[in-house]
Amino acid sequence: MAHERLFASCIKKIHERGNTLYTIEDSLKEHGERFDDLKDNIEEYQKAKPKILTGYDRKEKTDKLKKAIMEELGATTDDWDDYKWQMKNRISDPELISKLLGLDTKEKEKISKVAERFRFAVSPYYLTLIDKENTSHCPIYKQAIPCDAELAMTGELDPMDEEGTSVGELITRRYPDRLIIKVTNVCGMFCRFCQRRRAIGESDLAAPKKQIEESIEYVRQNPEIRDVLITGGDSFLIPDATIDWMLKKLREIDHVEIIRFGTRTPVTLPQRITKKLVSILKKYAPVYVNTHFNSVREFTKESKKACAMLADAGIPLGNQMVLLNGVNNNKFVVRKINQELLKMRVRPYYIFHPKDVRGTKHFYCKVEEGLDIMESLRGKTSGMAIPTYIVNGPGGLGKTPVMPSYLFFVGKNRAVFRNWEGKSFEIRN
Repeated sequence: MAHERLFASCIKKIHERGNTLYTIEDSLKEHGERFDDLKDNIEEYQKAKPKILTGYDRKEKTDKLKKAIMEELGATTDDWDDYKWQMKNRISDPELISKLLGLDTKEKEKISKVAERFRFAVSPYYLTLIDKENTSHCPIYKQAIPCDAELAMTGELDPMDEEGTSVGELITRRYPDRLIIKVTNVCGMFCRFCQRRRAIGESDLAAPKKQIEESIEYVRQNPEIRDVLITGGDSFLIPDATIDWMLKKLREIDHVEIIRFGTRTPVTLPQRITKKLVSILKKYAPVYVNTHFNSVREFTKESKKACAMLADAGIPLGNQMVLLNGVNNNKFVVRKINQELLKMRVRPYYIFHPKDVRGTKHFYCKVEEGLDIMESLRGKTSGMAIPTYIVNGPGGLGKTPVMPSYLFFVGKNRAVFRNWEGKSFEIRN
């Protein structure tokens, strides 16, 4: 009926105006107050947006640090663009970190103390994104460099009970039709908030081929499994040949519809996204890639190129952001992250509430913060830029969506709602 009323209204206006065109100026006269309200609603963000600096905005400082790192490591441009060189030269020496970032002795000692308990490593590329002039407030520094807050013994080593929901060594299964295969513990950078920091170990270890074969055979023997997520560590940090072999084996299973990769390489090691890797993924479509941008500082020409290569090959991209105190727990920061992602053809997929992982308490946020951020997105940005806010149930209870309530009442004959502006309305059941 709504479209009939709209049509009738249009006919009425035509009769009232005769042959006079209904112009934008006419609209502004009739509805100008409403349009002014919409402008006022976004004005605060418009003022804040230019101050939320991306990696593109900081390119000059990034290039300066890149030059210093290359000189220190004796790297050529070809070296820098080679992900294998980046992996071989991950920086895990507190002395070298301190030298490159200009840290004082006290800060270096903190890093050394934490490094005795928790492994850390940063790709040379990702290190260039750090604001060395303001490390205490730098979202990249907080994600990449150990701090003494990690020594707090609160939290759990395995809050999601992956051990208790595992089948064999590599598979985690919590849902009826999908599962995870963890193929490596290797990462381009060991994120300080990682939920699997217990699995990092003392050295890089890819899963033996025999164990991967056993995992694929489990998928084959369980026809209800239609969706397989390959993760790690970072699932793109196994050899191309292994990825090709694994995808071929999975595609031979009729009931496997979707294959997904979880990877942070477009963010921390974009050099890994090579033509050869992309051609392998494209060959076994549909293959989905979920990556992990947490900060606007992570948007650089390199990360943009990596995402473009995947998107150009028809590989759907999603982003799983973790809500992190001091990194992105700000409504305008999250809005800009999501809008930048869409510009790179990456769909904001999840915002994960931080997990109760031992040594990560300083990253915790309140659920109310997440809800406030979700409230600040609805109606104020594209629907495509609004991910699902997820709280992971402890002990392997799985992902639980959380969102502001827009439903006031539902009864036999009617339901009452509010919109993004807080205005109420009802529909008939």
